Amino acid sequence: MRHRVAGRKLGRNSAQRKALLRGLATELLRHGKIQTTEAKAKSLRPVVEKLITLAKRGDLHARRLAAARLYDPPVLQKLFGEIAELYRDRPGGYTRIYKIAPRKGDGAALALIELVDYES
Repeated sequence: MRHRVAGRKLGRNSAQRKALLRGLATELLRHGKIQTTEAKAKSLRPVVEKLITLAKRGDLHARRLAAARLYDPPVLQKLFGEIAELYRDRPGGYTRIYKIAPRKGDGAALALIELVDYES
């Protein structure tokens, strides 16, 4: 039974999973939207939402916490600059997931995850 077991393993060990989500979060914040599998998009959503909430705080400690979770310093600047300003008055729900056609090769369910109201 898997009662009260949260999260998806995504076929990886914990270090690989953490690195995968860090990379996906960095790319989503860089480009505004990315295409990935539905499971990865659903796992990515809480990671990105927490990063944007940290950016809205804007203090040094929040910046350091976000820097520990992102790979690219220019993306960190963008997160604390334009993205934090865009969502200043929004209480949550910064991302949107669209289901799209299955992947041609293996039939995996694909999804498009994007930042709400963001023009890249």
